[in-house]
Amino acid sequence: MGRKYFIETFGCQMNFHDSERLAGLLEAEGYEPAGSETAADLVVLNTCSVREKAVEKVYSRLGEIREAAREAGVRPTVAVTGCVAQQEGERLLKRGAGIDVVVGTQSLKRLPTLVEEARQARRRRIDINPYEDVSFPLGLVRHSDPVRAWVTIIEGCNEFCAFCVVPYTRGHERMRPVADILAEVRVAAESGRREVQLLGQIVNHYQAPDDPACDFAELLERVSQVPGIERIRFASPHPRHVSDRLIDVMRHNPKICRHLHLPVQSGSTRILKAMRRRHTREDYLALVARLRENMPDIALSTDLIVGFPGETEADFEETLSLVREVDYHYLFSFKYSPRPNTLATKRMRDDVPEAEKTRRIMALQTLQRELQYARHQRAVGTVEEVLVDSVSRRRESELAGRTSGSIVVNFPGPREWIGRLVPVRIVEAGPNSLRGEAVGAAPDGRQ
Repeated sequence: MGRKYFIETFGCQMNFHDSERLAGLLEAEGYEPAGSETAADLVVLNTCSVREKAVEKVYSRLGEIREAAREAGVRPTVAVTGCVAQQEGERLLKRGAGIDVVVGTQSLKRLPTLVEEARQARRRRIDINPYEDVSFPLGLVRHSDPVRAWVTIIEGCNEFCAFCVVPYTRGHERMRPVADILAEVRVAAESGRREVQLLGQIVNHYQAPDDPACDFAELLERVSQVPGIERIRFASPHPRHVSDRLIDVMRHNPKICRHLHLPVQSGSTRILKAMRRRHTREDYLALVARLRENMPDIALSTDLIVGFPGETEADFEETLSLVREVDYHYLFSFKYSPRPNTLATKRMRDDVPEAEKTRRIMALQTLQRELQYARHQRAVGTVEEVLVDSVSRRRESELAGRTSGSIVVNFPGPREWIGRLVPVRIVEAGPNSLRGEAVGAAPDGRQ
C-alpha cells in the first residue's frame, strides 16, 4: 500500500490551486489521498498570510494535529507550505514542534524531494529560496472541481499596495509562457472541464514572455479557441489595467463570462492614495461607467477594507456611497490588520479602534445585503444560462451552478446535468443565491 497524504488549505483560489499542484506532485511519487490527518503519512498545511493572526492560526492548527496524532498513536511527517512558510521561514522550525518540512511559495515543486530528505536524514528541511522558474509539469494537477479548472498565468506582484503582504510572500511578478498556459488549458478541457479560471495577483497585467503580441486580452481570445472550453473567468484584475482592448474582447467573446471582480479597497480618494492603489474614486467610477456602457449586463464584485490607518468617518461614508452608486452584485469586506513588512505597518499607526472597525464593517455588510437582495429580486422572471457544478447544499434533490455573472442558482434536475449549461428561469430570490427551474429538459442540445 502506498503512502498517504492529507492537504489542508487556507486562503485564496491561488492557494487552493497550489494544493491541487501539490497533490499531483505527491501522487506522481506514489502517494494516495487520505481522508484525515490521522490516516496520513504526510500532512501538508498550505497556508495564507493575507489576513490577521495568520501565523497564530497555523500554530494552533499544528497543535491540534499533534494532539490528534498522539491520540491515534501515529506520527505523520508534517510540512508547512505557502505564504506563512515563506514569511516565517526558520522561525517556524524554531517555534513549531512537530514541523518536519517548510516550503516557500516559490519552491512548491520541491515538496516531495524535501519530504524524502527529511525522512532519510531524520532532519528538518527548509526551502524558502526565490526561484524564477514558474513552469509546472503538464498533466500533474489534480483538479478538485469536476467542472472547472484553475490555471495560474502570473506568479508574484509588483504593485506593493501599502496594506498587502503578497509581494513579500509571493515574490516579484513572473509571467508564464502562453504556450504553457494553453497546453494546460487543453489538458483541462480534455479531462472534461468546461470552465477555466485564469489566476494571478494582477491577472490583467499579463504579457506573454514568449510572444510579444500576446497581452491579457489576446490570451483570453486564445483560451476561448481551445475546444471544449465554454466559459472563461479570471481573478483578480487591477482597475488600472482594464484596457479598452480588454473591454472590447469581453464584450464580443461570448465565452468570457460577464463578470468582473474589480477590487477598489476604499471609496475615498484620500485613503486610496495612502493605500498606494494608484487610482482615484473618480477613475474607478469612470471605469465602471465605461464597462456598463459596453456591457449593460456585466456583474461587478469587489474587495473593500475598512479601518485602514487614517480612515475617518467621512472616508468611510465615501466607501458606503461608492457601494450604493456601483450597486455591486457581491463584495468581500475585511477589517484592516497590520501585515508583516508592508508599508502601512512600517510607516502608519493603526489608529482606528477595533470596535470602530467592527461597527464599520457591519454597516458595510448590512448595506450590501440590502442592495444584493434587491438585485436578486429584480432577477426573478429572467432566464439565465447556468453551468451546473454540483448537487445543491440546500437540497439533495436540487442542483447548483453559476450564471455567467457568477451568481449561484439552485434548481431541480438530474445529476447527469452536472457539467452542462442549462437555461434556468429564476423563480425565487434569496439574499445570497437564486432558485429556479430548468427551461426544457435537454441542456446543451443533448437528449
